[in-house]
Amino acid sequence: MTRTPTIEWQVAGACNYDCSYCIQSRRYRRGAPAAERIPRAIDFFASLPGTWEIKMSGGEAFAHALFLDAIAPGIVERTPHRVSVLTNFSASHRDLMRFAGLTRGRLEVFSASLHLEFTTLEAFAEKAAWFVDQLDPGVRFVVNQVVRPGRIDEARACRDHLAARGIRWFPQLYKVNGGIAEYADAAGLAELLGDAPGPREANTAPSYEGRLCWAGTQYFTVDKDGTVWSCRTAKRHGEGRLGNLYDGDVRLHDGPAPCPYRICPCTVPANRGMIEGIA
Repeated sequence: MTRTPTIEWQVAGACNYDCSYCIQSRRYRRGAPAAERIPRAIDFFASLPGTWEIKMSGGEAFAHALFLDAIAPGIVERTPHRVSVLTNFSASHRDLMRFAGLTRGRLEVFSASLHLEFTTLEAFAEKAAWFVDQLDPGVRFVVNQVVRPGRIDEARACRDHLAARGIRWFPQLYKVNGGIAEYADAAGLAELLGDAPGPREANTAPSYEGRLCWAGTQYFTVDKDGTVWSCRTAKRHGEGRLGNLYDGDVRLHDGPAPCPYRICPCTVPANRGMIEGIA
């Protein structure tokens, strides 16, 4: 697989939703980079060689007051990189249209999360179908949804309703401390996941321990406070800190290194070709 150099940037901790199943604590779902710090981040991105994908998320990316005034246009105007976004899709039609215009020709993936605690399936699907028509044909628009235990039928109905509108839907399993929640309806979950692994492995990659990985070199994550980590797994282990964007001391690795971790729950490195030998 060809490597796609990728940055995952948490542009805001703040979120306008408060989902009961959110894996981030309320204490963590706060804050965003101050205005004077944003140019420092974009300066660093602009210094990177080649073309990267900058995947912006939160919290809620659109909740940052400067997302449409400084962050998205700054990347497009001052760097050669492509952009993606993960959002709860609560932004107004006006702001979504503005984002589509700002990122015209540069948008890679638009990932919209469906949260039925704050919207209805019908309203969400109608908005999604409208927005897809505003995007360039090459943009990948995908809806992701947390499949909660005991609500397999609800998730299936969402999948089928969106599919009827020509919209791709992707299931996310419900995370709890220590891994994936238990699902009583194993058969229903297997049908929902299709060709994905079993319920305790879906949305979590198999072990890549010992395989060469480009995390920290051509892939890294940025927290809302500007701290750069080689990958999310390294951060969970208290390792892999590469510096801070706003302090100007980020140092990436020189090349790949064997993965030291037993499991890699984040799908992004594998999907972007960061792990050698994984198609």
